[in-house]
Amino acid sequence: MLSRTASNLYWTGRYMERADFLARLLDATARLSGMPTAYGGDPAAWSGALSAAGVADAFAATGGEPEEGAVVRYLTIDPGNSSAIANCVEHARSNARAVRTALTREAWEALNSAWHEVERLRAMNPAKLEVRELTESVQRAVAVFDGSAQRTMLRDDAFWFLQLGAAVERADNTARLLDVKYHLLLPRGEPVGGSLDYFQWSTILRTVSAATAYRWVYRDAVKPWLVADLLIFNDRMPRSLTCCYDAIVELLDYLCAGSGRRGPAHRQASKVQLELRESNVEAVFASGLHQFLDSFIADNNQLGVAIAEQFAF
Repeated sequence: MLSRTASNLYWTGRYMERADFLARLLDATARLSGMPTAYGGDPAAWSGALSAAGVADAFAATGGEPEEGAVVRYLTIDPGNSSAIANCVEHARSNARAVRTALTREAWEALNSAWHEVERLRAMNPAKLEVRELTESVQRAVAVFDGSAQRTMLRDDAFWFLQLGAAVERADNTARLLDVKYHLLLPRGEPVGGSLDYFQWSTILRTVSAATAYRWVYRDAVKPWLVADLLIFNDRMPRSLTCCYDAIVELLDYLCAGSGRRGPAHRQASKVQLELRESNVEAVFASGLHQFLDSFIADNNQLGVAIAEQFAF
């Protein structure tokens, strides 16, 4: 496969995964900010959403206040934010259109429909944007695209690069979400490792569709160290860091099966996978959850660089 084709498919996967994450993040933030303070409501939730999306500094440069309307517009339709949902879907469509023949008709039509949907939302009066309608629409569109790809594409390089991009992005998103909730939105006077608000952590689980999984695995009240264990180490949880890296290593193996050669991406992914497999939540909390997640995000970014180097993006 040509390196340009591989790059387009990889970034299509990343951009669609990012759009889905931002939609989930907005939904969770709207829930948190709408609760009374006494029941888990967090006045800093919208600032936290910007931090989780990795655009806090860029938003601050606009001079806007981190209140609901401004943050929703910035994370959904703002043309100045390349990571806004509308821009992510547009970038994904542009990449996919460049390699149209690598996708099945069903996968392309699902992606094209997602683009038309966000264009409809972008054409609306920003003051009338409904967070719930927007987030549900985007999540549904991304799910249809993902399902179409899963059910219709050959298991070959095109499919594997698409899935590789999604897995790398998903790992980054899960780590950022955990970090911003635990470190940046920690209630005043609450020690790291303390018992954080039940409603806030429940909302984080719903953000990654993990509330039911949590109940099945732990059969216990929501506790921050158990949430971290589920989203970092549980290899049955699709959005956990361990599950993402198991998938990344497997996808890289598929991609290089023909040549039999392992490159820098393999080495970086295997290193992170081994570190996750050899650690546990007790060790992470002992050394500091924020420090662990910060290091993981840096390693994941390095993996992206290694993938570009290995496949000559």
